[in-house]
Amino acid sequence: MDIRPIDDRISVSPQINPGDIAELARLGFKTLVANRPDGEEPGQPSMAELEAAAKEHGLTWIYQPVQSGNILDSDVDRFDDMIREAEAPVIAFCRTGTRCTVLWALSSARHASVDDVVSKARNAGYDVSGLTPRMAQQSGK
Repeated sequence: MDIRPIDDRISVSPQINPGDIAELARLGFKTLVANRPDGEEPGQPSMAELEAAAKEHGLTWIYQPVQSGNILDSDVDRFDDMIREAEAPVIAFCRTGTRCTVLWALSSARHASVDDVVSKARNAGYDVSGLTPRMAQQSGK
């Protein structure tokens, strides 16, 4: 498991397996967010399995699938609402963690400076600098 903290509220991770969820609960995570569509690729755990494991270990489960490379403003809106309302700390996952980070960056640009968002993502191992124009647009929302 590769947990990458972004800020005090959220960390991101590549694909999580059902066996990882007990450890996430032990580490103190309260909410597990799946940004990966079910069945995106062969061999990935089913969302039903992950949801059951999350509930078994007392984590709130949020399924918010987003297509890779096709993040819409409506996806950002839903993520922004979710991250502000979810019990923290939150861990969000997708195939590599990039989708979750992009969702976080675009939603965070509404409330923080673009430079701060880019820096936090970079510290977590993700380069979102290519999203700077779109983040600047988000700041007006």
